[in-house]
Parts: sequence; C-alpha cells; structure tokens
Amino acid sequence: MSSITLIIQREFNERVRKKSFIISTILMPVLMIALMVAPALIMEYSKGEQKSIAVIDPSGLVAPHLESGEELRFETTDLGLDEARRQLTDRFGVLVIGADILRNPNDVRLYANSSSSIAVESNITSQIEKILEAEKLKAYDIDNLQQILDEVKTTVTLQTFRNDKSQEEDTQAQSSVVATAAGYILGFVLYMFLMIYGSMVMQSVIEEKNNRVLEVIVSSVRPFDLMMGKILGVAAVAVVQILIWGVLIVGVGSFVLPQLMPAEAMAGVEALRQGAPDAAAMSGMDPEMLQAMAAMTDLGYILKIFVCLLLFVFGGYLLYSAMFAAVGSAVDNVQDASQLQMPVTLPIILALLMMLAVIKDPNSQLAFWFSIIPFTSPVVMMARIPYDIPLWEIILSLVLLYASFVAMVWFAAKIYRVGIFMYGKKPTLKELLKWVRYKY
Repeated sequence: MSSITLIIQREFNERVRKKSFIISTILMPVLMIALMVAPALIMEYSKGEQKSIAVIDPSGLVAPHLESGEELRFETTDLGLDEARRQLTDRFGVLVIGADILRNPNDVRLYANSSSSIAVESNITSQIEKILEAEKLKAYDIDNLQQILDEVKTTVTLQTFRNDKSQEEDTQAQSSVVATAAGYILGFVLYMFLMIYGSMVMQSVIEEKNNRVLEVIVSSVRPFDLMMGKILGVAAVAVVQILIWGVLIVGVGSFVLPQLMPAEAMAGVEALRQGAPDAAAMSGMDPEMLQAMAAMTDLGYILKIFVCLLLFVFGGYLLYSAMFAAVGSAVDNVQDASQLQMPVTLPIILALLMMLAVIKDPNSQLAFWFSIIPFTSPVVMMARIPYDIPLWEIILSLVLLYASFVAMVWFAAKIYRVGIFMYGKKPTLKELLKWVRYKY
C-alpha cells in the first residue's frame, strides 16, 4: 500500500500542478455555459442582409398580403417573367405566383440570382400558405372570421406531478424539458471524462514504456501496484476537478443566483416549490424557464446531481482506465494503440448514442438495461437521473459498475504484467487473451 500511495501522489501532483489543469478547471464551466448559449447567439448574429424579391402575381391574391421583414423584402412588378429575369439582376430573385394559385397551390416558382436557402424558401411558402388559407376561409362567408379564430386560439401549459412520489397537493411540478437538458449535459460530461482521463492513463503508460522508466520502477514495485497507483492517481485528479465544479455551481445556484434574480421571479420559484398551479402567472415568466430557475437554485437537487456525478465518474473511470492501461502497456506508441483501443471506446460511443433513447423515454426497457450494463451505465444512468428515477436502480447500477471494475482490474493486470516488457511488436487480440491465461 505504501508503494501504491507513493505512485498516487506522484501521478496526482504531476497533473494538478500543471497550468493546463488549472486552466481547464476554470474554463470548463465557462465552456459548458458557452455551448448552451452559442446556438442562440449564432442564430441571432448569423442573419444575413435583407433580400429583395420581385413578385409577379397575375392572380392578385398573394402579392398584396406578403409581409416584408428583416430577412425578405417583397416588391411587386408589372414586368413579364423573361424581362424581369433579365433586368432585375440586382434583386435576390423573382417570385412568380400562378394565375390559378387558389386551385393549384403548387404553381409557385422562385428564380434566384444566387444560392437560395431553407430559411428563405420556408419564409415564402409559409406566408403563401397562410394567405391561401385565409382566402379559402372567406368562402364560408362568416363575419369577423379572423377575429373569431384569434379569440378561440388557446395555449395550454401542462404541469406534471409525480403521483408515485407523494399524494400531497403542494408537491413541486416536474419539468421534462429541464430534465432532458440536464440529462444530456450530464451524459456528455461523463463521456468526456471517460475518454479524456482514460486516454491520459494510456498515454502515461506508453510514454514511460518508451523511456524505459517502467523497467526501473518494476524492480522495486509490483506491476499490479504500479497500474493501480496510476489509475487511482489520475482518478484523484478527476475527483478534485468535479469537487471544484460542484462547489462553484452549488455556490452560484444557492447564493448568487437568488440575489441576482428579480423579486417577482424568486416569488414565482417559491410558489412553484409549494405546488401553486399559477406560479408562472404570478411571476410573469415562461413556465419552463421558471422550472429551470427552480432547479438551478435548489440546493438539494444540485447536491444529489453532483454526488451521483462523482460516483459514476469515479466508477466509470476506474473501469475504463484499467482497460486503457492494458492497451497502453501492450503497444509502443499511440498510433499502434488505435486498433486495440477501438473495443474500449466503442461502448462509450454507444452509451452516448443511447442518450437519445433516454430522452425519448427514460423508463423504457432499452434505457433501463443500458443504464445497468457497466460498460454503458455511467453515461446512460447520468442521463436518466434528472428524471428522478427510483433509487434502487441507481444503487444497482453502482454496485454492478464497481464490481465490474474489480473484475476488469484482474483482467487488465494480467495483460499489464506482460505488456510492459514487450517491445517492437503490436500484439493481436488473440495474443492478449493468451497473456491473460499465463500463470505467475
């Protein structure tokens, strides 16, 4: 144990003292926030210049009702089609409406002077559809028909409560949108941790093997102790990083956000937690946004998420780092490791893809079993946890995950003992299995 402790300290200190660790620890939360905000910013600032479109409308039904906006500006023209296409080259294009457009809605053509886009075409077709629908409604000869349609238009907001959790009326409503977003982010975080820190162990073994440092170390330390020290040392780095993020997020969510939020928003959050059905109306906020703010400022919810995150990151890392260490010991360089690394990385990629099934139905049999199977459970289970799944499923998944780590360490240690002394030849999977059967 003293040898393992020394190796853990060496691996931990070597990585924590690097500037890259400090920078990544600070920048990762900022990067995650940026990834969430980036799509909205891109949509906001990616709007191109306003495009002018000349409209030829023999029917006289569509052109007067086309509405210009930030993206498109419509101008009617009396020119014929051929003449308009020759003369109006300074416009984005010429839109031609068929003379019998009401009976033949497919008789719409756009002659663009440059590449068109889905956004432009959707804008045009959606406006024409609404115009034609309005014209068809006029045939029913109902007074104030549009006003009637506007008045009967209703938006329904659904609040979902967990009946299996409590029968009390003041139970807080659950938000599937918030759970979906949290599940996707947590699953992706697990994916990155397993790939980054697992590869870190493999690269460390390869570097020390190339430098012939391992030959000196194993003269005083057993190969198994060396492998365990490396795995646990890098695991300590991952745990420290998660704890720092956890403290930051808990602090921001529990103490900073409530001070920055308007009094009306906080009143709505408190009303939501008490189960008030009109909490969103009281605060004047969107119900989904209100539920997201309630989750972000709920200390118990945040602590539960980060405790689970810590347990699954640690267990998943232990499982995969043992396999990555075995791969690193069997090869001499990173290029040779790609072939042997593929069976290790495939389950992680599969788990990331399985998050789509979780989002569709977190209680499906497919989502359940992939969250129990140890090779995919860290990513898939973290994607399910925000949906408030039963505690016994989480415990079962953790027990199987850590039990699989013990078995995988035994398996990887067999390969590691032989591989660290092998040079100049990339072994096949058949040879690796032969190494496992060697007796010592």
